[in-house]
Amino acid sequence: MEIIAAAAETLRVPAAVDLAAIVIGALTGGLLAAREGFAVSGVLLLAFTGGLGGGLVRDVLLGDLPPVALTNPAYLPTVTIAATVTFYFSGWLSRLTGLLVVLDAVTLGFFTVIGAQKAQLAALPSASVVFVGTVTAVGGAVIRDVLLAQRADIVQPGPYNAVAALLGAVALTVLSGPAGLDPIPVAALVIVLVATLRVLSVWRGWEAPVAVDLPGRARRRLLGVRAGRPARWRRRDGR
Repeated sequence: MEIIAAAAETLRVPAAVDLAAIVIGALTGGLLAAREGFAVSGVLLLAFTGGLGGGLVRDVLLGDLPPVALTNPAYLPTVTIAATVTFYFSGWLSRLTGLLVVLDAVTLGFFTVIGAQKAQLAALPSASVVFVGTVTAVGGAVIRDVLLAQRADIVQPGPYNAVAALLGAVALTVLSGPAGLDPIPVAALVIVLVATLRVLSVWRGWEAPVAVDLPGRARRRLLGVRAGRPARWRRRDGR
């Protein structure tokens, strides 16, 4: 019960911070739509998914209906304003790519924390807390990529996105759960962790790991060792 109460306390984030995260997500989605030459309806739709998509998926998973994205009177107008800005100033925003990468990384960390803590508030087990935190962070991007008719970024090799959110959700679950640390410093630490991983992966070209065939790799390495052995060794064992 103490963990749940602490999570409830942390969920009372300043409205300005909450709206700022939504604005950054909406700007990112709207800017992608503008680059693709979408109509105004497409810009609005991708701005909505970028700013509110992850929270919408989170609330559906937790059974918190109707979703906060629809009940909060400030959310939809905020997304609409962000979409309007990207519709008319996409060229100017494109020059701020570096800044948007940093702000988007901070938003990724923020959404991870809010999703994981809301799952804690619902008294879900640790694995579910990690899952909900990760889905909240990347859910909007997945919906956005589906609308763009392209393979979701989170399933492709590339800069850390879902990986950063996953590690952040795990850290939050461990530190605020079994470790019993104060949730507010933990939340701040996780936001910094997720944002740092995301930004460093973009700037330094780090890529999420792909599937590895360990038996096949071991077999190829063994064959390579045998092929490179001296001839006297091969004659000794008849190979």
